[in-house]
Amino acid sequence: MSKFEITRDKSGKFRFTLKASNGQIILASQAYSSKASAEKGIASVIRNVKNNSRIVRKSSKDGKHYYNLKASNGQVIATSPLYNSKAGREGSIGTVKETKQTVKST
Repeated sequence: MSKFEITRDKSGKFRFTLKASNGQIILASQAYSSKASAEKGIASVIRNVKNNSRIVRKSSKDGKHYYNLKASNGQVIATSPLYNSKAGREGSIGTVKETKQTVKST
C-alpha cells in the first residue's frame, strides 16, 4: 500500500512524498510553509489525479520519463521521479490513482 509522508526540510518548510509499498518515492511536492498546507496539497493530489488532463506527461533531455500533477489553476502540486520507460511512468500514475489518503508525519 502506498503512503504519503510529510517531512520538514532544513529550512523549516514542509514537503510531502508518496511512497509505493516497496518504499520507493513515486511523487514529491514543492515546499509548503505549514504542515496544514502540505496536508491540503495531499488532498489536492487525491482529488486531481482522477482528472487525466491534470497529469502532464513529460520527457527529460536524456530520454527519461516523468510527470507533473497540476491543480485546476495550473499550479504544479507534485512531480514524479525520472523513469527509464513510459511504462514505468504509467505504472506510477496508476499507483497514485489507487492511493487513499494515508499520511505519516516525521
